[in-house]
Amino acid sequence: MKAIGDRKTAVVTGVLFLVTEVAAIAGMLLYRPALDGAAYVAGSGADSRVAAGALCEVVLVLAVIGTGVALYPVLRRQQEALALGYVCGRLLEAAVIAVGIVSMLAVVTLRQDAGAGAATAARALVAVHDWTFLLGPNVVLGANSLALAFLMHRSRLVPRPVALLGLVGGPLILASAVAVLFGLYPQVSTIGSLAALPVFAWEVTLAVRLITKGFTPAAHRPVVLAS
Repeated sequence: MKAIGDRKTAVVTGVLFLVTEVAAIAGMLLYRPALDGAAYVAGSGADSRVAAGALCEVVLVLAVIGTGVALYPVLRRQQEALALGYVCGRLLEAAVIAVGIVSMLAVVTLRQDAGAGAATAARALVAVHDWTFLLGPNVVLGANSLALAFLMHRSRLVPRPVALLGLVGGPLILASAVAVLFGLYPQVSTIGSLAALPVFAWEVTLAVRLITKGFTPAAHRPVVLAS
């Protein structure tokens, strides 16, 4: 029965990881007009498009939380403290993304009821979104990816090459976010995009593995004492 439950958990988790990727990309593309806050509030606007982007990011928030909750019963058998930390990390990541959603919707409100100082306020709200994007889907995501990849690698829940993608991708996107924080290069840049590729590959590869093969059978995994 445990094996059947783990197989279902693997499929659900894999689907949720794919949902996070699709929702994040869709939200970013749909938000694009509002990211130039001053010009957006002064123009005719694309409010429905931004609202659709916000909806995509709401789906992203739910999927991010879902991955942590779905994986917890499996991960806790390997190392309970780190498994709990992963769930908390995903909750934090989702909360930061949610703040970004509110800031984008506030830009739409400013455009609909523009008054004195609306352009300045819009720029400030876009800046809030940009910082949440850096802290949530970069800093916290990097730490979460590292924690999950470490657990997967240590317990052999997935093949080592899959886990190694996360062990590389997590620290890399985290380091890139720190570099952006200190102004070494822009957040939206070639270097930043390249730094994000390994963690993207990790999540997609992990998702495909979990959906198609599930977790590695217990008979092929080392015994790991939970702590």
